[in-house]
Amino acid sequence: MKNLFTKSIYLFALCFVFVGCKTSKYATTDKVYKKMAEGFANTIKAFPPEGQQVDSLNNEQYFVGTVNMGIRKPNFVMIHHTAQDSLAQTIKTFTIARTGVSSHYVVSRDGKVVQMVNDYLRAQHAGAGKWGNETDMNSASIGIEMDNNGTTDKWTEAQIVSLCKLLATLKKKYNIPTANFIGHSDYAPGRKNDPKNFPWKVLAKKGFGYWYDDVLQMPPKDFDTTVALRIMGYNVAKNLDYAIEAFKIHFVQTDISRKLTETDKLILYNLYKKYM
Repeated sequence: MKNLFTKSIYLFALCFVFVGCKTSKYATTDKVYKKMAEGFANTIKAFPPEGQQVDSLNNEQYFVGTVNMGIRKPNFVMIHHTAQDSLAQTIKTFTIARTGVSSHYVVSRDGKVVQMVNDYLRAQHAGAGKWGNETDMNSASIGIEMDNNGTTDKWTEAQIVSLCKLLATLKKKYNIPTANFIGHSDYAPGRKNDPKNFPWKVLAKKGFGYWYDDVLQMPPKDFDTTVALRIMGYNVAKNLDYAIEAFKIHFVQTDISRKLTETDKLILYNLYKKYM
């Protein structure tokens, strides 16, 4: 009995050490996250809000708390590839302050999903860009990084299955429109090209973004491709060539030149009607 008790204590100690090591791997950065979140919470709880007084109004401004308010919610999902070699490398990048980058979720090659930012908080994943009228996508979207080096890696089935489950949850929870599932390259043409060779058609079949139909119709003679790209959301005003390239990275993939072929125009016309 004594030996059995001793063995049980030993096994418990091993389990404690194992669990402790597992949970403490990111203990330092988790602590920083919690401290930052507490700071945000204190800012929100301040009554009246601090630092929001109108200059020169003096005593003519006062605060009354409304009973009708809520937390800001995301309206877009932006998908990236990590351009790194492993999940661990990406997590390390997102837990080093000097990189200045983060994402709400990272989906690994084996289908594991790691959340790194609360959905209601602003992650730093999009950078400068424009999609439709939105120029601050960090404030309006959830960023999802796909564990993929962007060159030789293939998209795994486990990874895409997990992504679709994640997207289904986000779409339902935040009522995100079908058209608002985009890639980094869509938002930042010429600056970003990710995710490359991505299975957008698979996602579109499940309601996460649009894809063109199998049967395509000839566009009318007066079809304006620049207007069509703009209606879809591309920033054609800044650089039309980059907008064309981004469109082809997303929807054509086999040819990402900065010129629309006749086939590209068929695809564009079909999609343009879906986005209208």
